[in-house]
Amino acid sequence: MDRKYEVMFILRPDTTDEDVDRLLKTLEENMTAEGGKVTSFERMGKRRLAYTVAKFQEGIYILALVEGPGSMVKELERRLRVQELVIKFITVRTDEEEKRLAKIKKLRDSKVRGRGTQGQAAAAQAAEAASSEAAAATPAEVPPAAG
Repeated sequence: MDRKYEVMFILRPDTTDEDVDRLLKTLEENMTAEGGKVTSFERMGKRRLAYTVAKFQEGIYILALVEGPGSMVKELERRLRVQELVIKFITVRTDEEEKRLAKIKKLRDSKVRGRGTQGQAAAAQAAEAASSEAAAATPAEVPPAAG
């Protein structure tokens, strides 16, 4: 079963663009070989780190959105761990969160916005009363008077 993951990793700040391209290409090839696929790579640029990591104050942030089995993620993490350019990484499974958000959105869409349960009941009664008044307001045909 394929799951969705976000993999954020930080590269050394002295990494060249060619090295970054080469690394991303090899990671994508490895993930494809393991039975996964890369949805996208997002280069977030060079940013200051919150704390010193491996004697670096800055790093190049890259976010990878991937889909695949858990074995693919395990292999990806192993490769990131031994890669000299990568100073930090984290993997987060996002498919469960997407299911939860879809469920909440469906629940919200089923409710009338701005009204609670009592407001919905009052609106239904008002609509029913309006329809019955409209039916009563239309004049019924009166037979002509005999005479």
